[in-house]
Amino acid sequence: MSFRDDMAAGYAAAGATLPLGRPFPPGEAPDTAVEVGIPLALANRHGLIAGATGTGKTRTLQLLAEGLSAAGVPVFAADMKGDLAGLGAPGDAGERVTARARELAVDWSPAAVPVELLSLTGEGGAAVRATVSEFGPTLLAKVLGCNETQEASLSLVFRHCDAAGLPLVDLEDLRAALAWLTGPGKAELTAIGGIPTATAGVLLRKVAQLEGEGGDLFFGEPAFEVADLVRTSPDGRGVVSVLDLVTVARRPALFSTFLMWLLAELFERLPEVGDPERPVLVFVFDEAHLLFDDASDAFLDAVAQTVRLIRSKGVGVYFVTQLPTDIPDEVLAQLGHRVQHAVRAFTPRDARALSAVVETFPATARYDLAETLRSMGTGEAVVTVLDERGVPTPVAATRLFPPRSRMAPLSPEERAAALAASPLPARYGERLDRESAAELLEARMAGDAARAERVRESARRTPPAGGGGRRRAPAPSDPSPLGRVEEVLGSPLGRRVTREVVRGIFGMLLRR
Repeated sequence: MSFRDDMAAGYAAAGATLPLGRPFPPGEAPDTAVEVGIPLALANRHGLIAGATGTGKTRTLQLLAEGLSAAGVPVFAADMKGDLAGLGAPGDAGERVTARARELAVDWSPAAVPVELLSLTGEGGAAVRATVSEFGPTLLAKVLGCNETQEASLSLVFRHCDAAGLPLVDLEDLRAALAWLTGPGKAELTAIGGIPTATAGVLLRKVAQLEGEGGDLFFGEPAFEVADLVRTSPDGRGVVSVLDLVTVARRPALFSTFLMWLLAELFERLPEVGDPERPVLVFVFDEAHLLFDDASDAFLDAVAQTVRLIRSKGVGVYFVTQLPTDIPDEVLAQLGHRVQHAVRAFTPRDARALSAVVETFPATARYDLAETLRSMGTGEAVVTVLDERGVPTPVAATRLFPPRSRMAPLSPEERAAALAASPLPARYGERLDRESAAELLEARMAGDAARAERVRESARRTPPAGGGGRRRAPAPSDPSPLGRVEEVLGSPLGRRVTREVVRGIFGMLLRR
């Protein structure tokens, strides 16, 4: 079978695809008769975009987001450098772009996609927050850098606060609970083991450090509704939600773990859909290695389990990093679509990493993969995806299509215009400060039983999530995949059950 026939059989048999580029046979120009792409119906089988710095990973992500949006699929992506928001503006028809379009015989024209700007700080985008209670002890322990003993003690605090009706909304509530349970309320934990004073002191210092580095901005109310990620524009295109992470680069563990919280929320909120004709949502982890650095075995197992099971919810997860070896084997095994940009091998360690990358691809006689990966230029990648039978397609060295949207950041004026047109800043802009665990414990210590009961009753009436308890009921004709479960999950009881199940995903392994 010829090179062209081999590629055509592998990449053109799966129906509608998300176009990526055209293969180039060794030593020849791109084959314009064959298009390499990810089958739309299999885009929820997860993927990996990898490569050295400057090889074009962000542009590949941009190209993928454009294709998904055009197919009506919402996308959530983290913007590490600030330029991914350029999806919301038409691209520039520069010489390099038009030359690449001619070379690849693609009908290129500038076009923007509908973009929603989000931010963990509330600056330059709608604020994305979570309550401490919803975040849970396992994920919070990852952010704080806790050892196993500290993580177990943190779990006891969460367990007690749930049972005692002490809402943990922000970090002030957590500090108050730690101080109470190692001070006046120490006897309340006697039945379940208690918390050593030294461990509580370490946890308090870690919480104070997180607050000092801006972590207090991420925890609070109104909590972000993951339903706002599953949206389409009036013309049917998927909305690309871009989370700005430029301003929080000092806390990589926090934002990477925050992304994992969002994914866990989606896992519990979305109904089972099996294998839909197109994904419900595609979720992208940029700088994915930060999620796994210094992670406990329980955390890694929980991530792997979530990635494995969320496919049946119609959600595709794509990790973006430098090397496949940055991703744990348990997670890497779930990633069926692979786009590998150039790998630089300047040192013996780099050479070993290159060999490991080659071993993760299907065997091919078409290329010397090690040499191909070393010699590829910007905008070129080795690609293999799953076909309609779930079998990896032949490896194809591919020249990628140029994105149609802007490959640069939005201007301040453009960001302001995008935010003005969005309903989310008004919904999440004003931070709420209702009475919660800190106020309840303060009242206890002051001996003010009446105030303590008022705080407890207020907390009981207002669930600690969902826009400060102001959950929006779905319209009867709500076409969203969330519409079938939103009414149940919107109740206080449903929200509590959801929170417990989400937390259980990441905590059940610790309780074995």
